[in-house]
Amino acid sequence: MIKLRYCLSLLILSLAACAPPAPEAGKQQAAAERIDGAPASAGDIEAVRSAIKAHVPDLDPEHVRATPLPGIYEIQIGMNFGYVTADGRYLIAGDLTDLQTRKEITEDSRRVARATLVSNLEKDGFIEFAPEATKAKYTVTVFTDIDCGFCRRLHSHIKEYNDQGIAVRYVFFPRSGADTDSFYKAEQVWCSADQKGALTQAKLGAPIAGDRSCKNPVAEQLQAAGDLGLRGTPSIILANGDLVPGYRQPAELLKLLQAAEATPTG
Repeated sequence: MIKLRYCLSLLILSLAACAPPAPEAGKQQAAAERIDGAPASAGDIEAVRSAIKAHVPDLDPEHVRATPLPGIYEIQIGMNFGYVTADGRYLIAGDLTDLQTRKEITEDSRRVARATLVSNLEKDGFIEFAPEATKAKYTVTVFTDIDCGFCRRLHSHIKEYNDQGIAVRYVFFPRSGADTDSFYKAEQVWCSADQKGALTQAKLGAPIAGDRSCKNPVAEQLQAAGDLGLRGTPSIILANGDLVPGYRQPAELLKLLQAAEATPTG
């Protein structure tokens, strides 16, 4: 019994890692969510949620979705996914894949979650380096740290990315955390009259003129990186929600974008 409780507590901690605050009561799911048109009603979903809480009161997923697998439901907490039986008794930790169609069901859910989270950052804007409108083909969102060596290497090739038709939208992820030198530099860049010029100078190790007192989204962007479960920089999010970790040369990134475009998801 002690071992069971220990394993269950580890599972709850794992699923809850990096989870955003739970939605207000009564606002979690107005309608049934489903994958690939799997049949379910709002009542079915709430019954599964209630069954889960009956077995594990501390486990409160923000999303419960019907899957194509009869009697199996996907649960999501932050960027963590698992699968439960309709009675809430059995939980499967791992990815679900359709071997017939090769559809990555869990990864598709992650893509949607990533793309949604990144789209929520658009209200505050990005620092974007884009090609001419006639050459623009792709847009990527790059979580960057001014003091990260590979981030600086990526930025040193920004013209080559643009020449390949790739627009780069920067989001700040100072890995040292809030109220650190890297965090303050990000705020200074954002508050600069010439954000793009200031970012380029900062990535060259040059001092940045100006203060950091303007209203800026650096703290929110740092939180977004945590919600996404990012661990390093640069982290590149494609338009379809694919996560590409680490530095990629312009030609390599272009191939990844072309492959993602040719591979339907969802």
